[in-house]
This record gives sequence, C-alpha cells and structure tokens, in this order.
Amino acid sequence: MATVKGDIDYINPHGTSTPVGDAKEIEAIREVFGSRIPPISSTKSLTGHSLGATGVQEAIYSLLMMKNGFLCESAHIEEIDPAFADVPILRKRVDNATVDTVMSNSFGFGGTNATLIFQRYNG
Repeated sequence: MATVKGDIDYINPHGTSTPVGDAKEIEAIREVFGSRIPPISSTKSLTGHSLGATGVQEAIYSLLMMKNGFLCESAHIEEIDPAFADVPILRKRVDNATVDTVMSNSFGFGGTNATLIFQRYNG
C-alpha cells in the first residue's frame, strides 16, 4: 500500500460467500484499513466463480466500474453477519460514484494469492 497514492475507493474482494474465507478476508481488510474501510462488493455474487478465469474477470469488472463511475452490489445477501455490521458491504448499486482507485483480491488454490490495485491515470 506504500506505493498507492491516495485512498482506495472500492474493494472487489475474493468474496466467495464461504463463512471461513470471507471472515478471514474481512479481518485482513480491517487490519489494513482500520475504521476507514472503503465500499466492498463481491462481483462473484453476480457472475459466479469461474475458477482460473476469475482473477482477470474481476479485474475487468473493477476497471469497468472505475471507467463508468458506478459500484455494483453484492447480490443475494439476505442478512449481514453481525460481526461485519461495521463493514460497508454494498447491497445496492451505487451510481455516479467517484472511483479513481480500486483494489481487487484473488485467492487461488494452494495459497496462490494476489491483490491488484488499479488507479485512474490523469495525465
């Protein structure tokens, strides 16, 4: 995060809707961002999990949200876990959003994990 200029405007988590995996990811996000967690939504809730192609798909979705100024919602959430009540998990689409910097997490089998950060170029 030391090389990122400014704040992260949106996080596209790995977010597979597994209780243990999602809880660990939220704990890590809390550790990094403290009380300043940016909006979060899982695009997998809209598209499903395509295994090996998921990382590139979510990178594309993140870039599309940045380009078009919106944040997608996490679909199909009936109830937020009370342990995550303080986390800004989007349950409705946000239009006219300022999205200049996005973070996309991808976790693979066997511990092959990556976090990509995309920042708008204003040159």
